[in-house]
This record gives sequence, C-alpha cells and structure tokens, in this order.
Amino acid sequence: MNSNPADQGRGKSKGEGEGKSKGQGQGAGQVQAPCQAPRTFDDLVAEAEAAPTEGWDFSWFEGRATEERPSWRYAEAMARRLARASASLDIQTGGGEVLASAATLPPLAVATEGWPANVAKATALLHPRGVVVVAAPEDAPLPFADGAFDLVTSRHPVKPHFDEIARVLRPGGTYFAQHVGPASVFEVVEYFLGPQAEGVRNARHPDQERAEAEAAGLEVVELRAERLRMEFRDIGAVVHFLRKVVWMVPGFTVEAYRPRLRELHDRIRAEGPFVAHSTRHLFDLRKPE
Repeated sequence: MNSNPADQGRGKSKGEGEGKSKGQGQGAGQVQAPCQAPRTFDDLVAEAEAAPTEGWDFSWFEGRATEERPSWRYAEAMARRLARASASLDIQTGGGEVLASAATLPPLAVATEGWPANVAKATALLHPRGVVVVAAPEDAPLPFADGAFDLVTSRHPVKPHFDEIARVLRPGGTYFAQHVGPASVFEVVEYFLGPQAEGVRNARHPDQERAEAEAAGLEVVELRAERLRMEFRDIGAVVHFLRKVVWMVPGFTVEAYRPRLRELHDRIRAEGPFVAHSTRHLFDLRKPE
C-alpha cells in the first residue's frame, strides 16, 4: 500500500482547492460547486469485489489505505545483493514485482511460485529479464539440486522451510528475506474472527523462526523486527485486502461477512480510518563454509 493518503470518495472542502471564497477573486454571485456525496457501502464493496487480486501489486489501494514501510527498505537492499550474486532463487515470488524491481539480475536467476494465476503473471513479467519461473507448491521440497544458489531471497513467504533453503544454498551463501511477523494486522483478523489463541497470535514469531533457521545449520547475521501502522480509509480497501491476502480471514466472502462489513463501514464513516498494525522482520542468514 502507498504512503500518500487521500480522502476517498469525498470532495475537497472550501478553501482546499475547490474554489476561492469571496474576496479571493471569486465573484459574490458565482455558485460554488457542491461537494461530492460519500460513496455508498454497496458501491465501495462492488468496486472492491471487481478488482483483480493477482500478484503483489498494491497500487489499487492508492488513496484508500496506507501502510508504513520497514526502515530497512527491503526491495532496495535485495537489489544490491542480486547485483553481486551469480545464481539467485526468489521463493514465492508472487507476481514477480519485487524481483523485477531490481535493475541488475544475476547470470542465473530463478523464481518459484505456487498460485497458478501468479505463475502466469510472474512469467510474463520476469521471462523478458531472463528469469526462469518454476511452478512449485509452497510446502513441497524445492525442485533444485544441493548448493545450486549463492543467494536465496523471499518477501513474505507463507512458511519458510529452512532445511530446504539451507540445502539449495552453496557454502557461504545467503538467505535474505522479509517475513511477516506475529499477530500481523490482527486488528482486522480479530474484528471478523474474534479473539485468537496465543498460539495463533505468536505464530511467525522471529525468535521461533531464528531457532528453526539455526537448527537447519544457518547462521544469523542479522535479525530486525518492526511494528508498522496501517490505515483503512474505506470499506472497499478492507474487502480488497481480505480478497488479496486470503489467509487473513480464511474463506472470506462479502456475503458471509456482510453485517460485520456494514458495521465497519459505518464506523469508518463516523470515526475515521480503521487502524491496524503489520509486523515484519528482516532475516540475513548465512550458510557456513
């Protein structure tokens, strides 16, 4: 999501660009343009349901939702490492957008993705750059030989399989990734599903993943974590988010949650944006020589 908020569906107030007041060059008899009426619940929901959900392009949220970005600027840091690598693997690449943002790719660049719609999108985006996109389920062994890559990357993997990551890394190779942390956006999750058990809230905890990585024989060079503010400015943004990030509220449909969605729509209209918090952590892991 972007960091440039806008007031979706509402006209600007007088003095904010919608015409000058009397005494500022506008004649006393000139009629001011009326403010645009707020969009209805049904209109916002219908627009969100019609929006495509393939890939990891979040530009649809422009003006409707914001999310703070981690201070380490993952895509830029990943690009610098790709420029120095000789053989790279991007796991669960989504639509390939993050990998494609790198200006320079290694001589051998490979990406995996498990969702068929994303495989097609990533192939179309990355193939012209010489990247091989491999359809591979998220929970299956990686279909590559031992020690095939000196750099493995991933942005928001569903579940990192550290044993497999360690296997395909060459000695001295690096796993550089940004993971989703514990209880991420749980203000949204628990609004729809109710309070979650501690085991669910603490899943994806960086300390737990650190232990798993070390058990797989990887050394932790750096581990950083941040909690980041999100704002949903209309109910359409909430609907699109839940349709796109499908594991947040499994089985989500508008019809199943229409009463709660309407209540949240009314709340946003009355109180302002619905605030949530994402959690992210950065892993820099190394396979010993």
